[in-house]
Amino acid sequence: MKNKKYSMNMCEGPLFSKIWIFTIPLILSGLLQLLFNAVDMIVAGRYVGKEALAAIGSTSSLINLLTNVFIGLSTAANVLVARFFGSGQDKDVHETVHTSIALSFICGVIMSALGIIVAPKLLVLMGTHESVLPMATLYTRIYFLGMPVLMIYNFSAAILRAIGDTKRPLYYLTISGAINAICNVIFIVVFGMGVDGVAYATILSQAISAILTMRCLMVSDESYRFEFKKLRIYRDKLGQLLRLGLPAGFQGSIFSISNVLIQSSINSFGPDAMAGNSAACNIEGFVYVAMNTFHVTCLSFVSQNYGRHYFDRIKKIILICLGSVAAVGFIAGSLAYVFGPQLLSLYANDADKSVVIEYGMRRMAVIMFTYFTCGMMDTCVGAIRGLGYSVMPMIVSLLGACAFRVVWIFTIFRAFRSLENLYISYPISWTITTTVHLICFIIVYNKLKNKAY
Repeated sequence: MKNKKYSMNMCEGPLFSKIWIFTIPLILSGLLQLLFNAVDMIVAGRYVGKEALAAIGSTSSLINLLTNVFIGLSTAANVLVARFFGSGQDKDVHETVHTSIALSFICGVIMSALGIIVAPKLLVLMGTHESVLPMATLYTRIYFLGMPVLMIYNFSAAILRAIGDTKRPLYYLTISGAINAICNVIFIVVFGMGVDGVAYATILSQAISAILTMRCLMVSDESYRFEFKKLRIYRDKLGQLLRLGLPAGFQGSIFSISNVLIQSSINSFGPDAMAGNSAACNIEGFVYVAMNTFHVTCLSFVSQNYGRHYFDRIKKIILICLGSVAAVGFIAGSLAYVFGPQLLSLYANDADKSVVIEYGMRRMAVIMFTYFTCGMMDTCVGAIRGLGYSVMPMIVSLLGACAFRVVWIFTIFRAFRSLENLYISYPISWTITTTVHLICFIIVYNKLKNKAY
């Protein structure tokens, strides 16, 4: 079996080494993706100006708001495929794969229409500064044209992660990301385009990623093989995907509402604060993606082991993942802060550099040393979802993080209006939510273990 070397049996063998063998390609994939995204912002900031940097950065929370419902469905595909693959239910794997791919295309088409129509109006409601609004609108509309290929990539990559394959997505991302970086330079530096060049380069790279991951599924000789002639939606698998995925998706989208409110508050401080915040957020993304891989790892490992009811291994999995994510988050966050001025300077030309560094460091001083708590929060969510519970972590996250931040904005921030008082809401909400998630995991774990035995 030529594809056996890419899959992983997560239910047997040493856990610590397997978790890291699975996770390292995920970290590299995420870092590569963000590196190429950083190239978008660096090229835009240096060759177009701080307004372009602010325009691209100000759209991220809005894009997440509109896409997270559908991204949550890809998380459900990961859970189901991993569970069925771990327990050897080949027919269920086949049906889940084909239902997921069909659903991904439908979601992509819906997102394209929704984004093109609604996103520009929402940018206005967010209070996007008039100096960057035209560029932000143009970027958003072009970006959403590529939603079908983005959704296909997310779902197909989730299927590969579910069977333990994190290496091939890394290879494919390297190829598509390099093309994205090259196209950025060609479109902006050579052809003189603006944020539209960044958006078109992104769509092209996402299409390449989607083609490569789909080809990977089509040439497989295992149960997750995809065949166009067998493409259809299986009603029972669709129901399971929606049951697991919609709560995760709604959680992400409502989470984004609080981030949209925070972005709107940042917008009120003007283009300089927006540009510095955008650059700092992009740097934070490197730390976040390194931590968020443990969410995916925990989700996949717990799902496969839950398929066989290996509860002792599940307990070890979450302990290893929590310890690992805390270490990675704290070390990476500390290093990002120490080298913050040098990193932030990459995002601006000489005229704008001092402003971007000043406002960027104000954010990083609050976030970076506490960012590991966000990674622990997400890892706990992955463990609970891996056990088949999706509504519970959604409710906890919405109350502990989203609702808390909204209340903070309309009370503490309104009374003591400063960027620091806005940013401090993040680590407080992460700590509260992580604590409650851990309690919920213990309750669910004991319930399912007692039921199984």
